[in-house]
Amino acid sequence: MDAIPLETLGIALAVLLVVSGSFSLAETAMMAANRVRLRHRAQRGSHGARVALQLLARTDRLLGVILLGNNLINAAAATLTAVLAERLFGQGKFVLAAGTVAITFLILVFSEVTPKVVGAAYADRVAPMAAIVLAPLLKVAKPAVWFVNLFVQALLKLMRIEPPADAGGTFSQEEIRALVLEGNQYFRGKHRAMLANLFDLEAITVEDVMVPRPQIHAIDLGAKPQLLRQQLATSYHTRLPVYETSPDQIVGVLHLKNVVGLMQDGGEIDPESLRPLLRKPYFVPAGTSLLTQLTQFQADRQRIGLVVDEYGELKGLVTIEDIVEEIIGEFTTTAPDAGGGVRREADGSVTVDGMASLRAVNRRLGTRFPLDGPKTLNGLIVDHLGDIPEAGTSFRLAGQSIEVVQTQDRAIKVVRLLPPVGRPASALQSKDEKASSSR
Repeated sequence: MDAIPLETLGIALAVLLVVSGSFSLAETAMMAANRVRLRHRAQRGSHGARVALQLLARTDRLLGVILLGNNLINAAAATLTAVLAERLFGQGKFVLAAGTVAITFLILVFSEVTPKVVGAAYADRVAPMAAIVLAPLLKVAKPAVWFVNLFVQALLKLMRIEPPADAGGTFSQEEIRALVLEGNQYFRGKHRAMLANLFDLEAITVEDVMVPRPQIHAIDLGAKPQLLRQQLATSYHTRLPVYETSPDQIVGVLHLKNVVGLMQDGGEIDPESLRPLLRKPYFVPAGTSLLTQLTQFQADRQRIGLVVDEYGELKGLVTIEDIVEEIIGEFTTTAPDAGGGVRREADGSVTVDGMASLRAVNRRLGTRFPLDGPKTLNGLIVDHLGDIPEAGTSFRLAGQSIEVVQTQDRAIKVVRLLPPVGRPASALQSKDEKASSSR
């Protein structure tokens, strides 16, 4: 190398550093690239994204060709630096040590840290371009990469390490949910909440959202015709369960549009004329998840289901609207009690029906009552106190001040929720209510 000019050696060293930096840039970009985005771009016809996915399918080969090239280039740069140091300053231990320090600094700055920072910052852009260059290099260096990987695989087996087949290529349900909740720049608040609620459908059962048996609006087929006409005329529901003898003996479901047709034809409203209009009752096991039940409603073309326990006893009623409301929030206000028995008082407190669903109370008022036990406010209080409290009893539960206002028939009928001390009345407001009041 003595015949080679110093300028040429300096240019060659600079080229080696740039090439080494390119390998570092490619390594970081390929490892940090979002594979979901790469798949999306590949499906839209991006050749670079498709090649990148093919390379990432075998990370041992990919890393093999990158590190093989990078280490060869760095070794050549170190040798060239030693030659330059000897030509410039002569032989000696200090000269060799100074050359080693100098090339280490240059490699760190120009070939490692800077390229890797850039590669991590622009991984999705760089990876497809880097893949197009790395693919032919892998074909050329395939024998050397194969030979190196023989020892790598043997070492991994010796250490009892088996890399997953698709490491980093898929997301768990919780990871996707976290991405949705953190995607402020991609989803607006309401859309983000709806998407997050979709993931919760599998963890929520029909028992969590059903109308309890005592609150089911049903008609008695054995009632007098005058009473039947009154119940049908004042009903706020389009579908009504019909029982005979006992509310537990549901014999069918009546659609009010069929009653209107009967009246238009001049028919009488009595048990005998209503019986042919009944549809077969649709029963749902209590432990069914909302996601499964939504699918079943769709497959069976049903809108209303009667929830039964393992003994076949009626527990409540669930509709497709109840499930949809778990996704998009409450939207039905037909019945007078559509608010769930919630009434705001002038002093900032809120009176709530004791039979109100805990999920509905949490959603409307922003409270944090536990949902893994009793399903109603009455059940939660009785479970917490171990007894049915008298009116006027006050206590704290789940960080909320509660006062029992009225009890009747072995159940709590009305409860008052007090706002936290020192906080405004708006403290007992859901996020949706706060947002609407600020507009």
